[in-house]
Parts: sequence; structure tokens; C-alpha cells
Amino acid sequence: MSSAPVLVVEHEQTCPSGWMGEWLVEAGAALDVRRPYAGDRLPASLAGHAGLLVLGGSMGAYDEATCPWLGAVKQLLRRAAEDGAPALGICLGHQLAAVALGGRVARNPRGQQIGVLEVGWLPEAREDRLLGPLVGDTPAVQWNNDVVVELPPGAVPLARTPTGELQCARFAPTVWGVQWHPEAGEQIVRPWAEQDRDQAVERGVDLDSYVADVAAATDPLRRTWSVLADRFAALFLTDVVSETRPIGRDGRTDIGKNPVLRP
Repeated sequence: MSSAPVLVVEHEQTCPSGWMGEWLVEAGAALDVRRPYAGDRLPASLAGHAGLLVLGGSMGAYDEATCPWLGAVKQLLRRAAEDGAPALGICLGHQLAAVALGGRVARNPRGQQIGVLEVGWLPEAREDRLLGPLVGDTPAVQWNNDVVVELPPGAVPLARTPTGELQCARFAPTVWGVQWHPEAGEQIVRPWAEQDRDQAVERGVDLDSYVADVAAATDPLRRTWSVLADRFAALFLTDVVSETRPIGRDGRTDIGKNPVLRP
């Protein structure tokens, strides 16, 4: 097993690693959680870390003026792509990965995406070594205003909404981003609803109904996204025995079976 921890970047107290952190620890990973908003310093590289997990937040991908650590996070994501280190961005982390590698993020002209939505998998997702086993009828929590509108060079889109917004991509062979929140259940999204309540009332949006939807979907959400955590752990834990064929440099595999995690 790798003794090096996964570097986890938390941007806000209300956006913790949640279920993902729980599942990664259960899989055998150690977590080095850095909270730069509270004064924690970020490393200049991923040396000494097994991988990188970048969480969500209410700030935007270009908000270095108010959140000066975002530039350092983008640099870490570029280093992950250059060095072949496993990296996963969630919501804001997904958007930061896109911008770091040459893509572009903007406000979604169709408005906020919120609640439990289906992932619109694309054919390319079936061969992806991280997300391939999840392709199917997959519920996910989304809570975002911004979306990736331009992919970095060489990136592979893996999922889109019915109206075309990017939900997921492999930005580099070892760098992925998901616009949804695999880490979040009712306990995490309820404070988000309170933060957004004034604007939601102005728009006539019933946020409590969306929170109730998340609560009702707890079991399928946990069942689904625990697999993502196990797959991510499989990229850097040496006691994972994969049943797939060797992985190519393009991030694909020929057989999308689950890995076997030894106790």
C-alpha cells in the first residue's frame, strides 16, 4: 500500500470531502487535507503525495483576487497532468482542472443546475479506467452555476446533460473532473440551500424540495459513488489487484471490470 497521503484541497468549510473522504479512508488511503482559506499552505508540487483531490466551493475558477490560493491549485493540477499523478476535481475542482490545462469556464446561460440529476454518459466513458464501471443509470447531486464551456486540448468529454453542458471529462490521462458532487448528501447540501435561499426565493425556486430529493436518494447515491472512490484509490494503492487489461497512456482500458480491493 502506498504510504503517501492523498492531497485534499478544501476551499470552504461548507464543502468538505464528505463521503469521498470516508470511502477513500476505508479503501486504505491516508488524507492530507489542506484548508488554504484557513491559512494552510499548499505544496509547490505533489512530491510526497499519492494523488490529488480538489473539492468544490462557491467561488469561481477565476477568482484569484479574492481566493489567492486558486493559482496554486491550478499549478498542482498542471503538475498532476505532467507527472502522471492521479487527480480528481469535483465541481469547482473540475472547473479549475479545465482552466489549468487550457480550457474555459463561464456562467451557464441556462441557469443553475441543482438537485439529483442523471449523468448523461457518452460512449467514450465506457472505456475510461476511472469511470467506465459507473456507466448506466446514474444519479448525481449537482449544485452549480458555472460550467466548462471549452475543453483543454486533448481532453475527452465523458458525460453531458441533455442540453449539452459538460458533466465530466478526462482532462489528461490521469486527471479527471466531475461537475457533480459524489461527496455530498443531505448533511452537506442543506447548508448550501440556506446560503442560496434569498436568491432562490426571488426566482421562485423551492430549495427544500431539492434537499428532500437528495435525502431520498441517499442509498443509491452512496452505492454509486463509493465505486468512484474505490476506483480512484485503485490508481495509487499498490494492494489493489486489477482485473482489467493493462492501461494505456490515453487513460483507457479494454475491459471495464471493477478492481478487487484486498483487505
